[in-house]
Amino acid sequence: MSKKVSIFKDFTKGLLVENPTLVLALGLCPTLAVSSSAINGLGMGVAATFVLVMSNIIVSLIRPLVPAKIRIPIFIVVIATFVTVVKLVMAAYTPALSEALGIFIPLIVVNCIILGRAEAFASKHGVLRSAADGLGMGLGFSLTLILLGSFRELLGNGSIFGANIMGASYQPAIMMILPPGAFLSLAMMVAASRWILEKTSKGGNS
Repeated sequence: MSKKVSIFKDFTKGLLVENPTLVLALGLCPTLAVSSSAINGLGMGVAATFVLVMSNIIVSLIRPLVPAKIRIPIFIVVIATFVTVVKLVMAAYTPALSEALGIFIPLIVVNCIILGRAEAFASKHGVLRSAADGLGMGLGFSLTLILLGSFRELLGNGSIFGANIMGASYQPAIMMILPPGAFLSLAMMVAASRWILEKTSKGGNS
């Protein structure tokens, strides 16, 4: 397998086949908590993607220097550095979004998607493959959050990204922007992703 093909596979696997939320069931806490609107999903997705890519790159670069016994604390320090950057930038330039996401931005430090990719992939592969893995996983996480947030916002408020879609006569299903709506919406997305994966795998084997 050529290097370009390997990098492409590292990037694309996170979009669906190994989607961190829908397939691997990672990062469910922020997914359920912040996906009440599309803009919240986009904000969290962009923040997590930036941290994923940058931490994967740094972990890959320093992996020959990191003693195995203390690799996890070092990885957490690397991740925390980029989370701090994200938090300060969001607080300065998007204060409303920063306030809406609240504690879930600092909690990216212990998000199992971020630490999991650093440990399972970046600590074992080169910089380009690690960056591609982080970008693919981040985009897969972001797309899930945006789709989930858009669906919940549409049904629960009649809008997407704050723009009214359903019209003034629409009666919002308030439950969809409450916790039960988060679980129900995510369950439907997981079911849909499993159905798509099953159909595509059968198509490839036929």
